[in-house]
Amino acid sequence: MAKRNIKKMYKKSSCPTEYFREYSKYFFHLLANLDYNTIEKITNVILEKSKQGKTIFLIGNGGSAATASHFVTDLSHGILFKNKPLIKAVSLVDNIPLLTAISNDKGYEKVFTDQIRNLFRKEDILMAISASGSSPNLVEAVNLVKKMGGITIGLVGFDGGKLAKICDYVIQVQTEKDQYGPVEDVHIFLGHIITSYLGLSLSKKK
Repeated sequence: MAKRNIKKMYKKSSCPTEYFREYSKYFFHLLANLDYNTIEKITNVILEKSKQGKTIFLIGNGGSAATASHFVTDLSHGILFKNKPLIKAVSLVDNIPLLTAISNDKGYEKVFTDQIRNLFRKEDILMAISASGSSPNLVEAVNLVKKMGGITIGLVGFDGGKLAKICDYVIQVQTEKDQYGPVEDVHIFLGHIITSYLGLSLSKKK
């Protein structure tokens, strides 16, 4: 199955059920074509660094910001042992007053770099989530983290954008440009399989 356009799927569908089925088929196609070897590497890096007491920070815009918050919730609260979190995870998208203050005073491109300068430490992890892979504030954040000796992970879509070229680890959901829904669906899936494995692995070894 080649890259598909959901607008064309809609036009060819005779009813909602047919469209839902075609969308589902496309979703499963995207899952089947993910780079699972790289997903394993990312999972192992998070596992290794969490054991060293390092922190994983997550960033994104719009729907990807929601995915970042969701991912952090699962990492922080979904992976517990005796009611204690096993992974230190921080979302940099959730402090609305801080985000608006930085945006107002310095520009939206600085909303993540300002926070990173304050919180990030060497060998911490930054995961940048973006369908386009080219959001200026994410690119600035990744470049800063690399200078600070951190590890960078990109969850991207479309052609990968700039993040695919600069992140240490990249998972790309290859779709046509502007197919945000399918890309974000897969990013949520990635969050669930990674946190599920981490939780089982860490709790087993305790």
